[in-house]
Amino acid sequence: MSVLKKIEAKLETMAQGDREIGRYIVDNPDQMLRLSTAALAAEIGRSQSSVVKFSQKLGYASYQELKLAVSEAKAQEWQVPAGVIHGSIEVGDGHQVILKKLIGSKLLSMQQTVAANSERILSRALDLLDGARRIHLVGVGASSLVARDFSYKLMKLGRNVLHDSDSHIQMANVSTLGPEDVLFALSHSGASIETLRIAELARKRGTTVIAVTGLHDNPLSRVANIRLYTIADEERARSSSITARDAQLTLTDLLFLLLVQRQPDANDHIHNSEAAVSVLKAERS
Repeated sequence: MSVLKKIEAKLETMAQGDREIGRYIVDNPDQMLRLSTAALAAEIGRSQSSVVKFSQKLGYASYQELKLAVSEAKAQEWQVPAGVIHGSIEVGDGHQVILKKLIGSKLLSMQQTVAANSERILSRALDLLDGARRIHLVGVGASSLVARDFSYKLMKLGRNVLHDSDSHIQMANVSTLGPEDVLFALSHSGASIETLRIAELARKRGTTVIAVTGLHDNPLSRVANIRLYTIADEERARSSSITARDAQLTLTDLLFLLLVQRQPDANDHIHNSEAAVSVLKAERS
């Protein structure tokens, strides 16, 4: 995961001095790479020791190690394709400009979401989903739509899946779960009270909780056993959870494809599902 994304996600919970250092690095990574600890401290009006301590709080032995991590993050930074704009959608923007900004925000959100989740943690989540007796998917609002979509895909693989858009029914379903089951909870903010209470009940029942949530520290991430991350720039897109939804869909689609890869009879299940639906399509026509 990019160190710049880690810093950005932690800004709101940092002390004032650390927040100023972190904000400068996130906003000016190229300039930061050219500055010594003394020069960076002078630039933001903080002490040289505070810059060193900031680096250590992030897990780096020195400021030079932090600079190396920032340099690597810049080198790996994904670029929006030529002709596509990434930026805030303004009232006066024309149709084509809005379209380019929307596509840019979507593409960037999806790419950064994939980059934020290591192969190790994805494999761990897959192991849990693959071995679960039952998989219960929860979410509210746009997250509920993503949960429903993922539940349909899992059903096509023959998995025992529970999902309902009503939070009361979700809570009732969770009361039947146990240690052999998995709760898959989606909330980009991590603060949706219904999803949080359902996750808390699942943990009390010994059920493993996989949370799909933002990088920032939040109540849902603290309850979860396994954390998968979504990155969405809702402020730029001003888009009513559009980029957060796309980030969640990208992650759940990736998990589905990886499950298909590891399940020997996956194609048979999918074929049977398509064949069953085709009968209804034929009758309708």
